[in-house]
Amino acid sequence: MKEKNCLECNEKITGRIDKKFCGDHCRNSYNNRINRTSKNLIRNINNRLRKNYKILSDLSASGETKISRSILFDKGFNFKLFTSTEVGKNGNNVFYIYDQGYAKLAPDTFLLVYNQNIK
Repeated sequence: MKEKNCLECNEKITGRIDKKFCGDHCRNSYNNRINRTSKNLIRNINNRLRKNYKILSDLSASGETKISRSILFDKGFNFKLFTSTEVGKNGNNVFYIYDQGYAKLAPDTFLLVYNQNIK
């Protein structure tokens, strides 16, 4: 029978023939190292979406609100990140971060909206 070594620490493995790691610590360390890059990307995007959501919800506390681009920009809003889009009543695109949305009314003016239909 061929001797197998742990994929993480390279120590000799004893036990079942299909075992890849010497223990839980090595298995967890290996998987965390392998998945680090993709998890960091997802975590960073989720953090930016959360920041955008907080900015919109703080600014639109009273239903539909008109706001300038500079206010959103000054608060750190990232216009490239959103979770969904739809075409509004007037034909403009409405960009949503979960249930908080914004639509461009003029080059420097946005309408902040809340979508109650998103569950």
